Amino acid sequence: MVLKVVYHKMYNIVYASDPAAKAGRIESIYNVISPHFEFMEPKPATEEDILRAHSERHVDSIKSDKRLYEVAALAAGGAIAAAELAYDGEPAFGLIRPPGHHASSDSCWGFCFFNNMAIAILKLRNEGKADKVFILDIDLHFGDGTVNILGDLKGISIMNPNHGGREAYLEQVSEQLKVEAARGCDIVAVSAGFDEYELDWGGRLKTEDYKEIASMVKEFSIKNCAGRRFAILEGGYYHPDLGKNVKAFLDGFG
Repeated sequence: MVLKVVYHKMYNIVYASDPAAKAGRIESIYNVISPHFEFMEPKPATEEDILRAHSERHVDSIKSDKRLYEVAALAAGGAIAAAELAYDGEPAFGLIRPPGHHASSDSCWGFCFFNNMAIAILKLRNEGKADKVFILDIDLHFGDGTVNILGDLKGISIMNPNHGGREAYLEQVSEQLKVEAARGCDIVAVSAGFDEYELDWGGRLKTEDYKEIASMVKEFSIKNCAGRRFAILEGGYYHPDLGKNVKAFLDGFG
């Protein structure tokens, strides 16, 4: 299976003043990975898609900034596209922004506006797919929005590793995958933040650790859910190495 990257040039625009929206961030990834993977463009998520995860009041608050709404809906659409590719048997990565895992049903913070992961998973479930889902969030920061929207739904399991040292972190992921294998899974999804990197805010993981995590998820998906796996970009702010870290992850994931 050839890994596909979901990407749109609109993700390059500077839509806010926060670090996730900083100029050059998406380009630093695209320039490294573009020679190595197949790319496809997504369509924006529909308002119906977004409202499965968010209140009408919240959606209207984002709509008050037309440009922000356009790029946030396109990011959610990118997550949907990655999830749909994965469900059909093609591993995928959403090179998208804004990120989403701090967006709850009726509020958001932490550079997030719509919860891309929740929107994608709820779209699959609305179509009668993916009753059992495992979400691994490897961003430095706890994905509170994803937990708030999806955490109480039957069949969905979410893990944010407890940030110990490198070896403990990787062991936690490995052990949780064993738990999920026993529980059963239709699809595995990764909120792929890269800010745990040793030169980023977290100061913890090395480039090769991202490949190892992705390889563990790939092996899990092949053994337990017909290879169905996708990941979407969350954080990651050290531009000089962001591209190589994402490529390491994709090399292990594809």
